[in-house]
Amino acid sequence: MKNLWSDRDAKAAIKHYALQGVNEDLAIRTYTTRLLGGVPALVQHGGGNTSVKTKMRDILGNPVDVLCVKGSGWDMAVIEPPGLPAVRLKPLQALIDLKALTDEDMVNVQRCNLLDSTSPNPSVETLFHAFLPHKFIDHTHADAVLALTDQPDGIEQAKKLYGKRIAVVEYEMPGFGLAKKAAEAFRKQPDAEGLVLVKHGIFTWGETAKQAYDRMIEYVSMAEARLAKGKKTVFVQAKQPKKIAAPEDVMPILRGLLALPVNPDDGQYARWVFDRRQSPEIDAFVNGKDVARYSQAGTVTPDHVIRTKPWPVILPAPEAGRLDVFAAEAKKAVDGYIAKYKAYFERNNAVAQPKKIMLDPMPRALLVPGLGLIGVGKSRKDASIAADIAQTAVAVITRAEAIGKFTSISERDIFDVEYWSLEQAKLGKGGEKPLARQVVVVTGGAGAIGAATAKAFASEGAEVAVLDLDGAKAAEIAKKLGGIGLACDVTKEADVRAAFAKVAAHFGGVDIAVSNAGNAWGGKIGEVSDALLRQSFDLNFFSHQYVAQAAVAIMLKQKTGGCLLFNASKQAVNPGPDFGPYGLPKAATLFLSRQYALDYGAAGIRSSAVNADRIRSGLLTDEMVAKRSKARGVSEKDYMSGNLLGREVKAADVAQAFVQLAVAQKTTGGVAVVDGGNIAAALR
Repeated sequence: MKNLWSDRDAKAAIKHYALQGVNEDLAIRTYTTRLLGGVPALVQHGGGNTSVKTKMRDILGNPVDVLCVKGSGWDMAVIEPPGLPAVRLKPLQALIDLKALTDEDMVNVQRCNLLDSTSPNPSVETLFHAFLPHKFIDHTHADAVLALTDQPDGIEQAKKLYGKRIAVVEYEMPGFGLAKKAAEAFRKQPDAEGLVLVKHGIFTWGETAKQAYDRMIEYVSMAEARLAKGKKTVFVQAKQPKKIAAPEDVMPILRGLLALPVNPDDGQYARWVFDRRQSPEIDAFVNGKDVARYSQAGTVTPDHVIRTKPWPVILPAPEAGRLDVFAAEAKKAVDGYIAKYKAYFERNNAVAQPKKIMLDPMPRALLVPGLGLIGVGKSRKDASIAADIAQTAVAVITRAEAIGKFTSISERDIFDVEYWSLEQAKLGKGGEKPLARQVVVVTGGAGAIGAATAKAFASEGAEVAVLDLDGAKAAEIAKKLGGIGLACDVTKEADVRAAFAKVAAHFGGVDIAVSNAGNAWGGKIGEVSDALLRQSFDLNFFSHQYVAQAAVAIMLKQKTGGCLLFNASKQAVNPGPDFGPYGLPKAATLFLSRQYALDYGAAGIRSSAVNADRIRSGLLTDEMVAKRSKARGVSEKDYMSGNLLGREVKAADVAQAFVQLAVAQKTTGGVAVVDGGNIAAALR
């Protein structure tokens, strides 16, 4: 474990935060918290916390002893001083005399003693920090310490390694009881420089931030050195099929199996987003002959359960060319997992007080022999967190098995954490946006309409893939939306299929395809060359067919329906003079959308089109506006606002029409007109 302390950076942090009115204690506390949080082997997604005891002034200007402790919801890697809320210290310390304290009362006391009532909730381990006398306290869920203590003899392992330098405490759920147990352990071992909570993590402390940090690095390094003496080859490998199916073929099947029916009669499912990980270490773990033992033993540290459930689901190896067999076997595995989870809940809820309401039973981590592991979440961000934690579990369990046998906390303890109100609160309870959990692909995504459409879908909660001939621009737009951008020539079927395969491999599947790419070629239809007409049909018709085919192939594997949306243009029903090379393929595309509605409605796949007119974009450039206004014998201003409303229609208006069609569960074969009103283009 590398020590990242820098005197220069520490001084710079103190100077930087002083300009914000932050005292030196809190400034240096922020600096070392970020050092710890930036190392995944120490801290993963909310695990761990830090504190400092210092003085601040209250509203009257009086100095007050406070504990600045990590607040819930803050990421230690990027924490700022507001993420370490100040709590009056003496009222917290007085609680040690109580015999019992409920979690709800503990949270209430902590909030009542905040110096700033708008601060986030202090950590659930605030009393642990308060009951110990040390100025600076660090807490991490270091992988190495977990691997060392996630053993049947974890206490003995820790004591043997650390001797009297570290106090060792049996696992107990965070809160008042653990805080009192820690204080008692320190009373018995006052020279200790830290504490190991078996199967949970490690605490170190000091009178300076550097001392506490240095000790954390030293003691984690000692655990790493001990683990390095373990077996190099840990898991005996099971036999795998000669050829494993491609991720893009497997993941949509799994995504469909995990989808939760919300209102299947209306085509509504709560879908999931995936994040797949693969490495030699992950493969050795997932492909292990004994994976059913060590992967199902429980979480490596308690709070991981709220992100990955008590265990992952073990799926069969997907053999290439036999995906129908895989789908059937995978369904049995998922059904078995659901039954196992329900039994786990009922068994533990029978003795729980108060009674709990079961969370959804779907796994959040999938083990797929030959393809690694897959994190599952309501969004790509959540899926990535689940994958990070599952990958951490792989590393910890592998190292634990290298020196002994991995063991977790008891099933009852796992249940208590999974259904602990204080942990559940971290996940948030806000309602989901209309297109949350859905993956949308937008072609021509670097253009004005495409970019506006990608942005509109992202704002409604969708995960976005932006495809464009200009891959760099597509990536730039997608990055701002948290999605992916890919170079794709939509006139080439192989390019389109490859792009959709990448999207499916990245997110797990595709739910909505917005086929938007196009270009406008003009000319009198009796004089235009075959080459130009074919070029226009390639982009303005066949590209839409390629996109729809690729999307439907994925949607059929998912078996949760989907939505195809086409940019057809008003030219499809109201051709303009000298614009036949553009209007003819657009008319074919309009009827293409209706054919898909007809042929795939039974599979729950909806298909509709947007007929827009006169949108300033890369297609309708200033030069094109000049030409079209001249062809119609009007001014450019009148041309752009030449509709019943007398208003210019913009790219964002078209984007909104695509979104509205996507959320309209009972609409297919429809056409949304976005032209400000043009009776000549109205469908009859």
